[in-house]
Amino acid sequence: MIHSLFIVNNSGDVFLEKHWRSVVSRSVCDYFLDAQRNSPYDVPPVISTPHFYLITVQRKGISFVAACKQEVPPLFVIEFLHRVADTFEDYFSDCSESIIKENYVVVYELLDEMLDNGFPLATESNILKELIKPPNILRTIANTVTGKSNVSTTLPLGQLSAIPWRRSGVRYTNNEAYFDVIEEVDAIIDKSGSTVFAEIQGYIDCCIKLSGMPDLTLSFMNPRLFDDVSFHPCVRFKRWEAERLLSFIPPDGNFRLMSYHISSQSVAAIPVYIRHNFSIKTGEQGRLDLTVGTRTVMGRSVDKVKLELAMPKCVLNCILTPNQGKYAFDSVTKILTWEVGRIDVTNLPNIRGTVSITPGSPNLDSNPTINVQFTISQMAVSGLKVNRLDMYGEKYKPFKGVKYITKAGKFQVRM
Repeated sequence: MIHSLFIVNNSGDVFLEKHWRSVVSRSVCDYFLDAQRNSPYDVPPVISTPHFYLITVQRKGISFVAACKQEVPPLFVIEFLHRVADTFEDYFSDCSESIIKENYVVVYELLDEMLDNGFPLATESNILKELIKPPNILRTIANTVTGKSNVSTTLPLGQLSAIPWRRSGVRYTNNEAYFDVIEEVDAIIDKSGSTVFAEIQGYIDCCIKLSGMPDLTLSFMNPRLFDDVSFHPCVRFKRWEAERLLSFIPPDGNFRLMSYHISSQSVAAIPVYIRHNFSIKTGEQGRLDLTVGTRTVMGRSVDKVKLELAMPKCVLNCILTPNQGKYAFDSVTKILTWEVGRIDVTNLPNIRGTVSITPGSPNLDSNPTINVQFTISQMAVSGLKVNRLDMYGEKYKPFKGVKYITKAGKFQVRM
């Protein structure tokens, strides 16, 4: 399956490598680095080399490159690499180069347990935390003094059960179950304000702290909205197909219950619009005028609004006046950033002013595009609603909570 794993930083340096079947020279990563140089924002996930297949994912500025000698299902390896990155985040609260370097010993211990002779073995965080204790200062000092390691000498009971994602003997004083329904809107809006493309990528993240072995059932008001779904292994897929409800015995702690996709045919109205005016005449200063507004947000506030404009190369500087927030223009990258904050519907955010251009520059062939970021709390733009959560197998009554968040994914407005 997987012969070797290389972790590469932004500079193209391999700062960690792990081999399972045979030692693979790190020079094999040159094929990946060449592809990254040729197309930094669109690196192929699978790269064929004379002797290996390189399967890659990028997370938070670092790249995970798996070398496979035989043909393998690429999605299988990609999912495993994402699981590795998620495990690092769970253990160290981040997945950056500096954090991994600080915890080299624990990282190698984790990789040893997660893969056995190149095949995935233990990838559930609950099981791994029983095998390898998460690092902390006291444990590090104790291990240094006594010479012990983080690795447990006993095999977790859950690893041999039919429910390997949940550890046994879980007990809590307060039993709680929280669900975050998060939706990201991907959209392209043309110059006239019409929607060229729109879809929603959503996921449900959970924080489950329940004693014993609870069996949960989660139902939705409108489950037919989903065009495509992906579940955590704990979900009983047959019951979802038959009844359109989620039946599962949850892992302990934080996990992603499901991811879903909703296509443009089902997407509700775009929650944010931008009125724009940008003009440059030959040999003269240009004018820029932007206004941000909201529509169909059901009384919810739109927060953390930020606009990024990639200006033409002929632009030297921007002298603008915003009625809200602050702006910055990078004269090297030619990117104008306007941090708006919250949208006040009674006084819409506006920025206007002049744009200095290089003397003698011709008229623009194409106008810049605006990349938009925003967050709307307590609203799912698709209209998805959780109906109820039922629990079986335990006698206590847990506290339950659901939170909805809508965010901008790849949201672009063409001027």
